Amino acid sequence: MSQVFDNRKLKMKQQFSKKKVALFCGIAFSLISTTHTFAQNSQSTVIVSGSRFEENLNEVPANVQVITREEIAESTSTNIPDILSQIGGLNVRNTAGGQLNLGATIDMGGYGPTARDTTLILVDGQRINPIDSSSISWESIPLDSINRIEILHGGASVQYGNGAVGGVINIITNGGKKNLNQVSTSYGSFNTFVNNAIFRNTADKTTLQLSANTSNTGGWRPNSAANAYAFDAKLTQSLGGKDNIYTDIFYSYANQQNPGAIVGQANQGNAQSVRFLNIGAGTTINNTGVRAGLSKELSSIFNLEVDGSYSNKNTFFYQPFYSTLASANGFPVDLNYSSPPPYPFISPTQTNYQGWQLNLTPRIKANFGAYGTSILGYEFNKANQGSSGSFSPVTQQAAVTAYNLNYGTTAPLVSNQNASIYNQSIYFIEKLPITNSIDFNGGYRYQTQSASAGGNDLWSGSINSNQTYSANAGDIALNYKYLEGQKIYLKWNQSYRFPNVDEFWSWNTIGGGSAFSGILKPQTAQTYEIGGNWQVLRSNLSASLFTSASQNEIMYNPVTFFNTNSIYNINRNGLILNGLSAITSNLSAGIGGTIQHAFYANGPYQSQSIGQVPNLLLNARATYIVSPNWSIGGIINYVGSQHYDASPSNYSSLATMPSYTVADIYANYKIGSWDARLTVKNVGNSQYSTYGGYGSVFQPNGASSTNYYYYPNDPRSVYISAKYSFN
Repeated sequence: MSQVFDNRKLKMKQQFSKKKVALFCGIAFSLISTTHTFAQNSQSTVIVSGSRFEENLNEVPANVQVITREEIAESTSTNIPDILSQIGGLNVRNTAGGQLNLGATIDMGGYGPTARDTTLILVDGQRINPIDSSSISWESIPLDSINRIEILHGGASVQYGNGAVGGVINIITNGGKKNLNQVSTSYGSFNTFVNNAIFRNTADKTTLQLSANTSNTGGWRPNSAANAYAFDAKLTQSLGGKDNIYTDIFYSYANQQNPGAIVGQANQGNAQSVRFLNIGAGTTINNTGVRAGLSKELSSIFNLEVDGSYSNKNTFFYQPFYSTLASANGFPVDLNYSSPPPYPFISPTQTNYQGWQLNLTPRIKANFGAYGTSILGYEFNKANQGSSGSFSPVTQQAAVTAYNLNYGTTAPLVSNQNASIYNQSIYFIEKLPITNSIDFNGGYRYQTQSASAGGNDLWSGSINSNQTYSANAGDIALNYKYLEGQKIYLKWNQSYRFPNVDEFWSWNTIGGGSAFSGILKPQTAQTYEIGGNWQVLRSNLSASLFTSASQNEIMYNPVTFFNTNSIYNINRNGLILNGLSAITSNLSAGIGGTIQHAFYANGPYQSQSIGQVPNLLLNARATYIVSPNWSIGGIINYVGSQHYDASPSNYSSLATMPSYTVADIYANYKIGSWDARLTVKNVGNSQYSTYGGYGSVFQPNGASSTNYYYYPNDPRSVYISAKYSFN
């Protein structure tokens, strides 16, 4: 199908031997038997993602990892997806590659092609996931504005509602009152230039934080240049005691060329070639908005918290191929069909997407002391998106001819779509002490979504559809804090996700283009989990073992070209490990690993794996302080082999995407207020791909064949950076 190379639709060789994996694991677990603990993993670390209460890690019955500002500063990363991959150990995919990592998708829990909709991304507790299948605007969050990142593994729809199925990533920009004023710049391979700045100052009870980022790269592949800009202004006002109010205004711009996929299995063919459909193609995004919050102590027991946000996003997609005669799929100049007729490429040359989203979440928190703590909350969300496409005369004629041939009549070629969603939910969370060391945690959320879709297109005609669905989430957990810094928890959870608005449409098999297929039901997943935190010789290890079952999973079927609710259950099992240590006063290290398996539980594909879900993820990082001025460090990630994104009926006969190992190293020098760094990324020059598929592929001559395709990632690159901190 041609849409596998259409970035609008997708917005959705190194082998690692068993001996190397064993050696990797052996080194990693040896780090656990060390003598000190990373400061950021102290059991007094305050987080908010686990329960929406501010509490330390040992109080939360969940697997939560905290990435601190210091870890971010010491990493080799210049963008958030890199940080989540290298420090968080998460599976990150990107169909464009590039050092800026624009458009990256984070997969938590093994959801493969639909991971963008099952990993919830928050900024200060407020969702930023778009309502369509486009990617997270990572560039809208300046790196220097981040105080910490909380990674919550597992379902959390009770706390956060729609989309929190595989996990939650909460990016905290609340930096406190500490003054922080610094600028940094980085330049390196592929003419990549990244600048960051933050100015945060407090006067009495008022804190103003200004942060900005600019990023530019020429790209490794032709037609892969990108640039992005972001600005964020946050004003926090203390009202005395625990009371405060904040307003956060943000703006971001991103312009990225889209080189498309390479035909063939991963690491084959010319990785620097540009897909013929994508020559000159690009995407431009403007994103503006405001976030605000209020915390007010009503009494010694009750506190009121209100979060709200509004964002407006405009996207312009350009693909000049569709203005050429070649887009008529091999038609002669007079556009007359031969027999049998080939199918034309029917798609707009340019498409404009305009959308907005409004969120409001008030909640009452109550602390009853020995009788526990409670939250009663309400969440309101309303969003709308419209799109319109412009077609070339060549495409107009080809579409009319194809339509007449199949239906015996003609129809105008139009592409105007709009969709809106209206969500309301109410939730309750309870934490009840049973003994001094055992807590009961539970919660429930009920959400309704009214969705509507409209517009006109060639194959569906006039569209006017409305549908209302509801979903439930539940949480039950026991947390046993048997020693200081030690806990074990048992947990059951049900979470859900509603379809994004792009999933209301599918792909027409007659002449290409979109066709309305209906508003799908929400999917649900039930998860059983056991995990804990342990301090071993003052080092910290966290782990969780989970099994989940998903119903009505929203999936794209590459055989029918339709989005559907799967009638078969899909199960996921996994083990997640993380360890943090300071081996000596000069040497610090961290390790992580995920073993996972996602597969059909019943039906004709029973036991078949889900595509784009590697069974093994490993990561390790270390920093060594050579002297008060010098330090060196490195990060290594291993991603196991995985199935291509394809119909499960093909898995038994298809090859798998090869595993890969990527390592970065750096050397850092500090003197006075200056901090300089040399970084080598992908030091082994590994050839690898984070995303690949198998399906019908169009050729430049209009012919169609079934083949593999993949998106290559960047080779070795070198960067020099400098940072200056103002006194």
